[in-house]
Amino acid sequence: MDSWWLFALTCFGLGAITLITRVFFLFPEEEIPMPHWLKRGLKYAPLAALAAVIAPELVMTQGALIQTLLDARLPAVACATAYYFWRRGILGTIVVGMAVYLPLHIGLGW
Repeated sequence: MDSWWLFALTCFGLGAITLITRVFFLFPEEEIPMPHWLKRGLKYAPLAALAAVIAPELVMTQGALIQTLLDARLPAVACATAYYFWRRGILGTIVVGMAVYLPLHIGLGW
């Protein structure tokens, strides 16, 4: 079996699995009954996934923990977090974080 067939089969399989899992929720005529605790927990799934992606990026550089406090990410995260708890706005949080991060990273070379 040539390698391109294996690649094509893998792509087809991944596409089929993705399609089946996405369309699965469109088939039922009525809402699928779920326990209250599961519905409540699913509200936090996107936030948990985002935190799992972002948290390592904030404290690691090339697979190792950051060794210095002169890293532009740390004050940016602190300011963005403070802004979020003050105003509860996502867009403002991103703007404040980047407004602190960019001058420190590009301007001072942190």
